[in-house]
Amino acid sequence: MRRALIVGINDYPKSPLHGCENDAAAIAALLARHENGDPNFECRTLLSSQGAINQGTLRSQVTELFSHPAQSALLYFSGHGAHTTVDGFLVTQDYASNNWGVSMAEVLRLAGAATGPKLIQEVFIIIDCCHSGWLGTDSLLRNTDVIPEGVSILTACSKEQVALERGGHGLFTACVCDALFGGAADVLGNVTAASIYSYLHQTFGAWDQRPLFKANLSKLETIRICSAAVAKPTLRNITALFPQEDSRFQLSPEYEPTSANYVLEKGNQFTILQKYRAARLVIPDGEEHLYWAAMHSKSCSLTPLGRFYWKMVTAGKL
Repeated sequence: MRRALIVGINDYPKSPLHGCENDAAAIAALLARHENGDPNFECRTLLSSQGAINQGTLRSQVTELFSHPAQSALLYFSGHGAHTTVDGFLVTQDYASNNWGVSMAEVLRLAGAATGPKLIQEVFIIIDCCHSGWLGTDSLLRNTDVIPEGVSILTACSKEQVALERGGHGLFTACVCDALFGGAADVLGNVTAASIYSYLHQTFGAWDQRPLFKANLSKLETIRICSAAVAKPTLRNITALFPQEDSRFQLSPEYEPTSANYVLEKGNQFTILQKYRAARLVIPDGEEHLYWAAMHSKSCSLTPLGRFYWKMVTAGKL
């Protein structure tokens, strides 16, 4: 069982936002199902246009999210963020000076109370608001990050920064959506919190807001599954084509369909090698393309990524 609480607040009394509800709807649509249509997270979406989201409402919903057994629980928040000298806050619609909303420390405490006794195996927290980098920081320990086991956190920016909107979406959430859509998928199509952060890290520049990733994990759970670059049955052929991880697969014109010497059985193997090449698992030796490696009777070899998956297949993990 996997469940997600998705919160988007546009309608603040004095400082309305414009993209938060769009962000929440986009995230919920991606998390609800994997790319092949299989169900993923059961999403509960809270939008300010559908009812007031005050401190009591947000606190009770977050508490409920983390109060029942589940394989995974995910909290997403898009709205205003605020901070004091000791904590950050998810700002609710009933905010007031020095009473901003639900503190990030409280959110982390509730998550830790669930993962500590393994009530929930894995907790993902994704926050798109200003000063979101406060989440997971204990100012009493000289601003040290303190993350409960089994919790991973993605924030839009550091403690000091603001999170920007553009084109009806938060910049951070737009990139997270791209990552969930497949931009952060591995060869098998798996998207994890770590791969999302890697995608974000490469997307944002040195002068942009800087997303943060904080985690205390013993394993990486998949957040969403996208189309695989190489299907598992095809990937398992890697050990047949390359008996050793440093093997070289000898090619010839018989592998290339446009050649007069083409052999169908070898062409089928070449099709697999081309899929491996597209997924960066193999590289032609001494040529830029597999086509020329075949036409010039050269070989191809496994890349470091290819050797990784070769080892996974050899170990029976795929």
